[in-house]
Amino acid sequence: AAPASPSARRGRARTACLRDRLMVFLSPSAAAPAAPASPSAGRRRRPAFFPNVAPFATTTLVLLCLVLQQQQQQVSAFVLTGGRTPTRPTSLRAEEGYTRVLFGEESRRALQDGINAVADAVKVTLGPKGRNVVLEREYGVPEIVNDGVTIARDIDLEDTAMNVGVKLVQEVASKSDSKAGDGTTTSTLLTQEIVNQGMKAVTAGINPIILRKGIQKSVTFLIEEIHKISKKVESTEEIMQIATVATSGNAVMGQVITKAYEKIGETGSTTVEESQTLADDVEFTEGLNVDRGFLSPYFVNDQERQLCEFESPKILVTDQKIDNVNDLVPLLEEMVKLKDPLLIIAEDIVGEALSALVVNKMRGVLDVVAIKAPGFGNRRKDLLQDIAVATGATFAAQEVGVSLESVTLEMLGTAERVVVGKEETTLVLDGTQAEAIEKRISQIQVEAENTDSTYDKEKAEERVASLGGGIARIKVGAATETELKDKKLRYEDALNAVKSAMELGVVPGGGATLAWLAHEKKNETYALCEGEEQRGADIILKALTAPMRQIAENAGVDGDVVLARCQGQEFGFGFNAATETYEDMMAAGIIDPAKVAIAAIEHSSSIAALILTTEALVYPEEDDEDLEDPLDSFEDMADMSGMDYEWD
Repeated sequence: AAPASPSARRGRARTACLRDRLMVFLSPSAAAPAAPASPSAGRRRRPAFFPNVAPFATTTLVLLCLVLQQQQQQVSAFVLTGGRTPTRPTSLRAEEGYTRVLFGEESRRALQDGINAVADAVKVTLGPKGRNVVLEREYGVPEIVNDGVTIARDIDLEDTAMNVGVKLVQEVASKSDSKAGDGTTTSTLLTQEIVNQGMKAVTAGINPIILRKGIQKSVTFLIEEIHKISKKVESTEEIMQIATVATSGNAVMGQVITKAYEKIGETGSTTVEESQTLADDVEFTEGLNVDRGFLSPYFVNDQERQLCEFESPKILVTDQKIDNVNDLVPLLEEMVKLKDPLLIIAEDIVGEALSALVVNKMRGVLDVVAIKAPGFGNRRKDLLQDIAVATGATFAAQEVGVSLESVTLEMLGTAERVVVGKEETTLVLDGTQAEAIEKRISQIQVEAENTDSTYDKEKAEERVASLGGGIARIKVGAATETELKDKKLRYEDALNAVKSAMELGVVPGGGATLAWLAHEKKNETYALCEGEEQRGADIILKALTAPMRQIAENAGVDGDVVLARCQGQEFGFGFNAATETYEDMMAAGIIDPAKVAIAAIEHSSSIAALILTTEALVYPEEDDEDLEDPLDSFEDMADMSGMDYEWD
């Protein structure tokens, strides 16, 4: 070590001197002479060496002493390196920007350990006899769930390097959930199998870049094959089968979802809500629903239900604010002659305009009701245009130059029935604008595909559902909050699975499709790859058998035995874990959405292949010494200086 400089020696001497003075000040030996013995002499009391010093002042002095000691250690480290900052400081803090780098096998092994930790916790839920996982919550009761992505998101390991692998596999599950809505457990399991098989190949000396090319070629080919063998959903029975499988074999949930889809059709929307009862049920909202109610209770014509209900009304749709009754006089005069009820949907109606409408309604001159336009900003205009298209009305918008004075009877829309409540309005359409509605739905769907915003996509789906077939609300009931949360997650997975099935069709479930591809398409997959790329194809083909083996393991049956029994059989032949029999999965109603299988293969292979090509892992390091509680150091210091006593 280099000799200390004079300035460094002087600094250390001053630090030691100040520290010694503080220690003497705090030591009981510096206290005043003890008072005569008293009956309470056996009790340890605050020392009398400085009676005016409050406890917090003594604590402050001790902490100051600790700071001086730490500064002295840093000066010593600086001196020992000859005036240079140490390359590996004795104290590392992540918040100060210190990082650690792992290389080669060590970096990949850390990622692999994190992935295995997540996959081992998730894969026990796979299949009709899969187990549950308990998730502790900081607030409230723990959750008992069977949903793969929910479990994966809750895992956070203490080891920072392993936690990087956890986050990568969480990305796989989240991507599968957002794209297909189901299959998150299968995606996680496939990621684990591809990484574990790939690690063996990389350790054996195969170039990971070539390995990745083989994986990518194989995945592209297998996805095309799934598209070819998928079968379109044609009946409500198949919908019930998909929903039942997605809820881990719960036939009651499958029937509830089937009932919802029978009513709303493909273009409708389904939501999951909590019920106040123990049973599950479905509520339907027919027609076009607007989350706005009447502007005045004087519009009500059904006092018992507090509703305003019209049959075959005329509908005015505008984005303008109406505050002058003269703007409406020409139209109102025509409506009085026609004697048809009128629904006005505007940005707002205030002042004398609203008063005039109320007076005419109460006097029986005109049946009229007014509501505010739904939504805000640009979304308000979109919703108003939807209403105009659905009712056949001309949208009286300022930007297109249509004023209220110029509105005629031909520019008004129509509906079979309108029900206006205090907070919402329902328009039951008469079906005369079916073609225009279909075009509008197609336009909204294109807009949803072109946006990256999840919020915009959700709102677009709501608009499509409102225009197309209405909304079904599944009311979920349970005896406890824990059971309720688990059932809601199962319903959401099943609804997403049904949507995916309607989009790309279905394939045999229970892992039968993936196992069949691994056996029957082996030679064709190998033919696409060259040299060491075939090892990448072999990794994918072996990984595809993992779901079937895991489903069997969760049912208490040897997975390898089940796989050997199913391979070489006709397409769709598999193991029914619910009954522990071998049969045609399609005939037994065990089917999976093709989109779910595709998303699982696509996302798992993408992340796994990148992990295999990893050669370095950079992550912030946390030093246990830096994370210890400062109060522990204070207690140690108190023991050294004889301060083990109780305060009054």
